Amino acid sequence: MRVSAYWGCVIPNVEYAYEMSVREILPRLGVELVDLENVSCCGLPVRSVNAYASLYLSARNLALAEKTGLKDLLVTCNGCHLTLSEAMHFLNHDEKLREKVNSLLREEDLEYTGFIRIWHLIDLLHDKIKEETIQKSMKKPLKNLKLASHPGCHTIRPSRLGRIENDPENPGKMDDLIRLLGATSVDYPEKLDCCGALLLWSHRDVAFTFTGLKIKAVQEQGFDGLVVSCPACHLVFDARQKAAGVTVGSKLNLPVVYYSQLLGTAMGIEEEKLGLHLNRSPVDELLEKMG
Repeated sequence: MRVSAYWGCVIPNVEYAYEMSVREILPRLGVELVDLENVSCCGLPVRSVNAYASLYLSARNLALAEKTGLKDLLVTCNGCHLTLSEAMHFLNHDEKLREKVNSLLREEDLEYTGFIRIWHLIDLLHDKIKEETIQKSMKKPLKNLKLASHPGCHTIRPSRLGRIENDPENPGKMDDLIRLLGATSVDYPEKLDCCGALLLWSHRDVAFTFTGLKIKAVQEQGFDGLVVSCPACHLVFDARQKAAGVTVGSKLNLPVVYYSQLLGTAMGIEEEKLGLHLNRSPVDELLEKMG
């Protein structure tokens, strides 16, 4: 299976452990990644300033993906996934808007037609790759672990865009994938709570309150770690965990990992190749429990 890959801005520049781990696990599952060239930001940061500019940036990236001829596009960032999905929705349902955008895209010998399918890593693994393929790739099942999943806001809402979950109020695909590795994953009351990342640059204390309260809740309910699939969520839960603890007045000490890192560990891939040495939360404690 060949899929084009769009990494966005945060992953290759800040959260590159995510990219490292994805590049390790997918080839072992028969997926060949084709990196897009000359891509830009998805447009999310400018949406509140200029909605059309944001949409155009997304359309341009989608057109670059279409130019590869591949029908499947992997988008690993939740924010990028939302922004590109919204752009695709508007372009597919508004012929005049699509023509306006394409008139500019043609200056770069590009055109958006709408034939591609956008996949997040979680629904690619859950819906596109067979369970037995993942199970056969595993060398050490992750038994005796109780893990909390954090789906993030931007991959489940708004549901009208055909997001990765069939039920945005009860997302379960990441939980299924965690259980597939041999670990336990159960629902908890704070599962759908926001990580707070988007408030980090405008209302830091509010952001860290969201972050800290969620980590505190997961920690107090006896989970061994928190599993995420979004670079912004990982940034605050992992790298900003101590600061969040100060804000909420609690000592936070919870391992936070990407699902791709978790799967890679079950595959027996070396920790450094998965970028686990770059995590700031106490992942060593989780790795010790994995055995």
